[in-house]
Amino acid sequence: MATAWVLVVLVTVVLGLAGAGPVPTSKPTTTRRGCHMDRFQSLSPRELGAFKKAKDALEESLLPKNWSCSSRLFPRTRDLRLLQAWERPVALEAELDLTLKVLGNMADSSLGVVLDQPLRMLRHIHSELQACVLAQPTAGPRASGRLHHWLHRIHKAPKESQGCLEASITFNLFRLLTRDLKCVASGDLCV
Repeated sequence: MATAWVLVVLVTVVLGLAGAGPVPTSKPTTTRRGCHMDRFQSLSPRELGAFKKAKDALEESLLPKNWSCSSRLFPRTRDLRLLQAWERPVALEAELDLTLKVLGNMADSSLGVVLDQPLRMLRHIHSELQACVLAQPTAGPRASGRLHHWLHRIHKAPKESQGCLEASITFNLFRLLTRDLKCVASGDLCV
């Protein structure tokens, strides 16, 4: 009787393991459920080309405008690597949210055709980032002063003139895509 019971348990375990699927051999970029940013470590040449075309058109539209900004929204010294790994998606999500609002307003102009594909891609990245931010534990480590300063700067940005916002977002677009997004997508490996 005991032998039959052991046999039933072994068969159950083997069948359960057979249906479990392959065992992952490497650690994913992030362990947070619902956060799959590793696919954005590098954008395709086609996607980068669409962003370059949009950035060129945006810069062209900014040339005739006479704008003077009181401060730099995205200073050169700002670096996501200085934030804790869990803070990076929060900062990038806020930055991307502002970028989408500003570019969305600009898309209503003659730039709509040029901005269509980049805006779709940015919205997709933004939705993935929101999943990462929402997947973070609510009772985690406290945010650093850098993150608070970063978020404060982004939240007060709409008080700038529309021209300053457009210029700041335009000149920061490739940094957002090639450096900040790559850093967040690399997770703990971004150093």
